[in-house]
Amino acid sequence: GKQHDEQEHRWETMVPRAMLFAMVALALTTGIAAANDKHLVKDTVTVGNGEYDASLFIVIPCVFSMLFAVYLYWRVSLISIEKRDGADQVCFDELKMCHETVKTGAGAFLWAEYTVCAVFTVVFGAIILVMTARLPDPNMPGEVIWDWKFGGLTLASFIVGSFTSIVSGYIGMTVAVYANARTTISAKKDGEAGWRESFNCAFRAGGVMGFSLCSISLVILYLLCIIYKEILTDKGETDYKKLFECVAGYGLGGSSIAMFGRVGGGIFTKAADVGADLSGKVIGVGDGKKLDEDSPYNPGVIADNVGDNVGDVAGMGSDLFGSFGEASCAAMLIGSASIAIEEGGWSALVFPLFISSAGIIVCLLVSFIATDLMPVVKEEDIETALKIQLFVTSLGMTVALFFISTIVLPAQMDIQGVAQPVTPLCLYACACAGLWGGCAIGFITEYYTSHSYQPVRDVARAAETGAATNIIYGLALGYQSAIIPVCIISVIIFLSVKFAGMYGVAVAALGMLSTLSTCLAIDVYGPISDNAGGIAEMCEMDASVRDKTDALDAAGNTTAAIGKGFAIGSAALVSLALFGAFVTRASASMPVADALTLKGVNLLSPVVFSFILFGAMIPYWFSALTMRSVGEAANAMVKEIARQWAEIPGLSDCAGLDFHERQAWKDAGKVLVKPDYEKCIALSTQASLREMIAPGLLVILTPVFVGVFCGIEAVAGLLTGAIVSSVQLAISMSNTGGAWDNAKKYTEKGELNGWFAFRDGSPIDQASFEAAAEANHGNACMVQKSKYGSTEKEVSIKEWLEGLEKSDPTRYNKIMAGDEAVMTVDGRKCIYAGKKSVPHSAVVVGDTVGDPLKDTSGPALNIVMKLMAIISVVFADFFMSINSGNGIFISGEIMTM
Repeated sequence: GKQHDEQEHRWETMVPRAMLFAMVALALTTGIAAANDKHLVKDTVTVGNGEYDASLFIVIPCVFSMLFAVYLYWRVSLISIEKRDGADQVCFDELKMCHETVKTGAGAFLWAEYTVCAVFTVVFGAIILVMTARLPDPNMPGEVIWDWKFGGLTLASFIVGSFTSIVSGYIGMTVAVYANARTTISAKKDGEAGWRESFNCAFRAGGVMGFSLCSISLVILYLLCIIYKEILTDKGETDYKKLFECVAGYGLGGSSIAMFGRVGGGIFTKAADVGADLSGKVIGVGDGKKLDEDSPYNPGVIADNVGDNVGDVAGMGSDLFGSFGEASCAAMLIGSASIAIEEGGWSALVFPLFISSAGIIVCLLVSFIATDLMPVVKEEDIETALKIQLFVTSLGMTVALFFISTIVLPAQMDIQGVAQPVTPLCLYACACAGLWGGCAIGFITEYYTSHSYQPVRDVARAAETGAATNIIYGLALGYQSAIIPVCIISVIIFLSVKFAGMYGVAVAALGMLSTLSTCLAIDVYGPISDNAGGIAEMCEMDASVRDKTDALDAAGNTTAAIGKGFAIGSAALVSLALFGAFVTRASASMPVADALTLKGVNLLSPVVFSFILFGAMIPYWFSALTMRSVGEAANAMVKEIARQWAEIPGLSDCAGLDFHERQAWKDAGKVLVKPDYEKCIALSTQASLREMIAPGLLVILTPVFVGVFCGIEAVAGLLTGAIVSSVQLAISMSNTGGAWDNAKKYTEKGELNGWFAFRDGSPIDQASFEAAAEANHGNACMVQKSKYGSTEKEVSIKEWLEGLEKSDPTRYNKIMAGDEAVMTVDGRKCIYAGKKSVPHSAVVVGDTVGDPLKDTSGPALNIVMKLMAIISVVFADFFMSINSGNGIFISGEIMTM
């Protein structure tokens, strides 16, 4: 009631202010604590050991971040999914049923997937223990030693990283499932309250994952470093190189679980999505009648909603956790090779973690912009609020990075591969290049994948002549969209290497990931809104509810495109940083004059060049496996849906009814038959768990076998080829699929109406027709006149077609097939091109082709390049122990010590 809303509004204004004051107090406390020490801030951090300052600046923000995540979860929990006064009990019962089914299905899949991951962790952990314990003898060239303590510490960090990745994915899935129905309920409110509260619910739920994942992963990594520091300190001396080599297992554990999460979740969600779309929108039920996006009578629809959580949320969370862990490990490992950084003390060594900690603080301070300072009160506000949130976060990080760089780092550092001394400002420039380069890549990705811009509209209009031209246009767009992002990544790499070598690349990657809390909140917001819309349609709520959730989802698609740009760009930088860490670690066992850090990798070497080509092929092999898996699983899903429509009595009849006809059935006391959702969920689960093994083993075992049999130089070539190939393929795949997806949404909004001329033999001036279409298109240009008794009034094309379907089905089918013209308000004869039309079927085909590109193979390629690189880093010493790094086949050209 009114009193409840007033109380809720007071909380909305009081709590954000209290949190803001608390964060300001945190910043002042840490500054005063350092200033009150016996040295100045600069001295305690760079001249003294700096462990106190590092713990203060890293652990405390993580604690605040976790508390803030709990607060956000509590705010979401205030929204009850129980029936309120005046609400439809049947509607709420349906909502709870959908919510519980999605929750049960997602939980069952993750339990099954993580069981497989646990078995993998045990088996691969044993391999890690043995292989990392075997080291080249530094005193006896060509001989090996067994250091079980080193292997055990690497194994421990691998297990911790794997567990943290599992927790990250589980938290994301849990909060997304928890919030989807609550977002739907919030959208039931009228006017501005409905827009504000539904947006805030989805965004806050995304924030729970963003802040909890970043804080948990950062504090666990830092505590691991502290523990290992104590273990590896002997007589006051700490072997920092060995410490960070052991900690690298943390990134390997996270990335390994992310591989299975991304691939398994991607196969699950796209098998369900493609199967449901083809069955409902292209094939149809019974006499070919098409179903709506989330019809409750499509057996695959719940599996599709489950897939949004396990793939787009849990898989993505594990993926970005892996990026953070790998970038941090690479930066600290490379930094430990610098004497100046080591002499700068503990804070200088863990400077990469300071970047992530500052990111948490900045993201927390500005997190109230989208929900409180600039609340969403209409559809147009959604995208603006999300973009401003991201921009202000990046602006705040630009300021924070300057102070962290100048305070924490030594005045000058000698970095391998850089002729002149490196200053803190050089590393500040690298971090800013990564930060703003990521923003640029994200917004360029949006340009090529949002239907607000011309490229996607061109793809949609290509459907006039069928699915083939739509697909051709989409492929061309994907290839073209890779040009500018690759140029930006190249510039970032050039500047970073020029300023600070591979350490600069690692810092640039962390700069790009520094706004991870906000990026994750925005990314998770999208699938939650998508699920909310699906639940609204399955429960057959008012059209106004679906309008709100569709608008939230559309903005989520745009911001998801930005997030994918960030993910791909950061993956490229992280992979290169790991490549630098691999070369650094391998070079430590080589003669100083012949070390790869000084000589570089010879591209003209036969083994290097051969494996560059081989490495460039790996992403294609991987993509072939994952896309075929989606195709087979989707095929099985279509057959299962067809079986249910054919064999479950009454299901196809109920599916063929529209909303009003189903209401009439209910009023007449007839029972509406529901499909067997669990069968489709089980089918997707089994297919994804079965099919994720081969791609995962391909990526994990390839660098191991190459390093063992062909040596360090072969691995260097393998990584180079895989990174270069994966970046191009990931960008083109993700953007192609995103363009097809939004071309479908553009079509479903009715925006193609008025663009396609009806050919009846009359001459048409194409230029004049297109000019008229440019000025007058969309559903508004097809307003029709309809008689109501003796009066005639204008009605929307959608309302007119609904009436025509009942009064004259034959004519309705002719219009949908494009065999009869529809007149526009300016007198042109056009083909209807909205939902359930022939052009709509064409864009749905394009969308289903793009689904495995943008949500399975494309995103997983990020992990392909990172996982191959981190495996090479962890096993570098083992590779060097085999014929001095030349492999069993002695195919390399590395000189022995």
